[in-house]
Amino acid sequence: IILLFHCMFWHFIELFNFNCMKITVIIKNCFVKACFMASNIHFILNDKEISTSESPGMLVLDYLRRILRLTGTKEGCKEGDCGACTVLISELEGDKVVYKPVTSCLMPLGELHGKHLVTIEGLNMKHLSPVQQAIVDEGATQCGFCTPGIVVSLTGYLMKEKPEIHEEGVKKTLSGHLCRCTGYRSLKQSAFFLKDTVRDHTGIDALVANRMLPDYFLEIPDRLRTIQSAIMGAGDTSTDYCIAGGTDLYVQKGELLPESKMYLLNLHPDMKAISKKNGYIHVGALTTFEEFANHSDIMNMIPDIQAYMSRIATLQIRNRATLGGNIINASPIGDMTILLLALEAVLVLKNDVKSRTVPITSFFKGYKQLDKIPSEILTDIVIPEFPAHTKIHFEKVSKRKYLDIASVNSALKIRCEDGIIHEVGLSMGGVAPVPLFLRATSHYFIGKRICKEVVEGSFPIIQQEI
Repeated sequence: IILLFHCMFWHFIELFNFNCMKITVIIKNCFVKACFMASNIHFILNDKEISTSESPGMLVLDYLRRILRLTGTKEGCKEGDCGACTVLISELEGDKVVYKPVTSCLMPLGELHGKHLVTIEGLNMKHLSPVQQAIVDEGATQCGFCTPGIVVSLTGYLMKEKPEIHEEGVKKTLSGHLCRCTGYRSLKQSAFFLKDTVRDHTGIDALVANRMLPDYFLEIPDRLRTIQSAIMGAGDTSTDYCIAGGTDLYVQKGELLPESKMYLLNLHPDMKAISKKNGYIHVGALTTFEEFANHSDIMNMIPDIQAYMSRIATLQIRNRATLGGNIINASPIGDMTILLLALEAVLVLKNDVKSRTVPITSFFKGYKQLDKIPSEILTDIVIPEFPAHTKIHFEKVSKRKYLDIASVNSALKIRCEDGIIHEVGLSMGGVAPVPLFLRATSHYFIGKRICKEVVEGSFPIIQQEI
């Protein structure tokens, strides 16, 4: 009897504690929702307008599957690696909408405001689309778990204005998708099927006209214009988290973010522009990796930027990951951070109306320790323009060539005249607790002639710096 009473007593205590925890979570969720009730998240999902007061920190993937029960978007790794959850996101850019594939497992719901979200369900018609037919005819599916995401990505590829349909383009499009059972030969073979079927009917208008895409896509630009471009109550810098791309933060703290107050930085498009001014290239901190690599000014400055970028993450992640987020995350192997260190960029930090500049070469003070106060936001990255004969190079060593984090990475900016080094900036990642600018090594090279002995003479200095 005593033993039975003892068990019942502790069961009551556990039940009481559990209910207290549950009540606490409910209260917190209500508080987070209340902060955003003034303005619901308003967007278009496939062909329907959606207005929701769900937590803006909820993942788009969870909203689709758990709330709306649209289960065509699959949950795989939930870390942005497998591509099973890929969706298309678009927003107005002038008079047009531009669709980009992203992983819904790393995107907060609040960012959908004013955008068009396309899932696999929104691409289905009474007949198979060219992409679906290609996958059927080429035998490019087995278990089918990865297929919806692949269909979404390949459809997004065809929706670009006049893309050249070729195997390399299909390979780039599929680079963020893991397929464990079919293999990629048949998937790559679909490029030839698409080339024969679609021919020059690429772009949204042509695809709709040829019954290769649902008709409702033609109405999206006008429908998006009716949605307010800014969401009220987006948060402020005193909230729990500031979210840019979220491609790393959601992997680290994905369980906490949906129940937290957050500041959605991407609701401020003014922090995205790239422009040239007074001998400097100004890059908004919210510029994504892909936007950076495809901008004409950046390609002129770094001719091989496309090749470097192919070694960094996947297309879906590069469409979300931001330069500012890569810097603030302060990973010792952050690829874009290492490149910007060699370019000796200057960071613009803002705190309300006040702003200050910090050289990126002195920004990292220790492991995850920055020359930044919590209320400051990184808004701009300023890169000095260089003489035409300046060379810029980036190297990355990883266990796999693609889709892997760096074991070690390095970047170099160098200017020589008549074989003599006049300017150099050298950075390395994976060798110290911080992304490391090799100040002493860079200084060593100045005024020296490029030769094997000079390069070897830098090794002890590099070793000492790291």
